[in-house]
Amino acid sequence: MNTIVVATSNPGKIKEYQTLFPNFLVQSLKDVHYEKEIEENGTTFEENALAKAKQVSKDLGIPVIADDSGLEVDALHGRPGIFSARYAGDHNDEQNNVKLLEEMMGITDRTAQFVCVIALYFPDGKYYLSRGICKGEIVNTPKGKNGFGYDPCFYLKAYHKTMAELPMAEKNKISHRAKALNQLKELVYENFSDK
Repeated sequence: MNTIVVATSNPGKIKEYQTLFPNFLVQSLKDVHYEKEIEENGTTFEENALAKAKQVSKDLGIPVIADDSGLEVDALHGRPGIFSARYAGDHNDEQNNVKLLEEMMGITDRTAQFVCVIALYFPDGKYYLSRGICKGEIVNTPKGKNGFGYDPCFYLKAYHKTMAELPMAEKNKISHRAKALNQLKELVYENFSDK
């Protein structure tokens, strides 16, 4: 069975990938005992995803997947962008949402998008990037308990709900990560020998 290492320690992400690739053994950094710090100093989602995948792939000598994602708000000139997880500090969803809504006070243009970029990197230097986007608007008041990050603030017109009000199964069909993963799925099956 082919093995794919995902450059994450998040068990939720590993489950998503395993569901997408049932014929593969999907392993996290923890599974392969990778403890080295990963540099994320790019200026785009693409640069960060690629840097993570490249570092781990080169170190381990096997193909590696990594992703970088975040929220881009039009009225904030694309912020928080690549700094989404650390917008108000270190990975504090509640504080990030509070800061976002404070910055959006009095602004009528509420359009925004979630972005996810996934890199698939091979030890020989070959790599592929996939990008998924989910468009929506920023609400005035957070709603919903599902999901994480900015989901309670991200309104989807077609559903008349925030991302955090959707059942997880529904979110996983339409999210930025789902779209990027579906593109990646084709690339993975194209590039591994026993398909």
